Amino acid sequence: MPLAQPRTGVGVYTFELARALAALAPQDEFELISPLPFVESVASDTKPANLDLIYSRPNLLQRRWWAVGLPSYIRRNPLSLFHGTNYEVPLREHCPAVVTIHDLSLLLHFNTHEARAVRRARWLMPIMARRARLIITDSELIKSEVCEHLRVKPEKVCAIPLAPRSSFKPMLPSETLATRKRLEIEDQFLLFAGTIEPRKNLSLLLQALEEILRTTDLRPQLVVAGKVGWKSDGLLPQLKRSPVGDRVRLIGFVSDDDLRALYSSCSAFIYPSIYEGFGLPPLEAMSCGAPVIAGRVPSIKESVARIVSATDSKDLARNVIELLRDEQARQWLSIRGLEYAREFSWQRTAALTREAYAQALR
Repeated sequence: MPLAQPRTGVGVYTFELARALAALAPQDEFELISPLPFVESVASDTKPANLDLIYSRPNLLQRRWWAVGLPSYIRRNPLSLFHGTNYEVPLREHCPAVVTIHDLSLLLHFNTHEARAVRRARWLMPIMARRARLIITDSELIKSEVCEHLRVKPEKVCAIPLAPRSSFKPMLPSETLATRKRLEIEDQFLLFAGTIEPRKNLSLLLQALEEILRTTDLRPQLVVAGKVGWKSDGLLPQLKRSPVGDRVRLIGFVSDDDLRALYSSCSAFIYPSIYEGFGLPPLEAMSCGAPVIAGRVPSIKESVARIVSATDSKDLARNVIELLRDEQARQWLSIRGLEYAREFSWQRTAALTREAYAQALR
């Protein structure tokens, strides 16, 4: 469950949306329901009084959460509407349901996921798409893919963008010094943040770094922030074999405060993902003033970031070299990125989601 562990993409979406919805509609009651205990950072975080965290520990008969445990909870505690925030809703219809499908990577890029997860998604996604009254996606791209591959009519799908968390704002270099010193990060560094998994394309980033160090006098440090996910067993051996292994710093999952400091002080944020439903990390990096280089991410326009090929390491290396050697270009991207990130807010996301709820209830 996304809020039973340190928050990454789906966990961030679930909590920030719930918090913004509760603030938007104080007359309504909202619940976040989990069969596992909530992680401490969620339980202690600030939230409106009308948002409750419900830990519904399933008994032996309810261990199958979506098929038995959750329907049992809803039967005992009637809901006006249920929103599944990661492509699943209760299999039994005790109330109207809305589902969010963030992307179709499990179907379209199945080789980047574990086989068990792929088999489960192939079976469940079409069922959930039919079961839900309305589907929410993070972008128009994913809406079109859902309609095509899950055979859903366009009027059943709403594209609603995500937003950077409000805590992500620029910090002065002096304010980031303590964090960088503690994490052993140099003054000039490139940053990647996200779960380490094949789709994030870190192999291409390592190849680009090799190209930079081999062909120029630049010596940037590459900092990789994020927990190790699925099918990443080959990354550490690749690092050990790489001639640039000493220039790579793996720091694992970091707190929002540390991540904000890194976003605010990196020379560039690099996100060469193969496929994204939205791409929240680049937008959060922009909201802290980082110049961004990314693969073709739906949430990012070419006018506010350097967009590169997800298969050409030399193209990525060339763009990094140009940015590192051009202070004016970095400042321009920083300013444009800040302006662009301000167009997104969780308040707007919540308002659009509330409209989707009303449509589903009708």
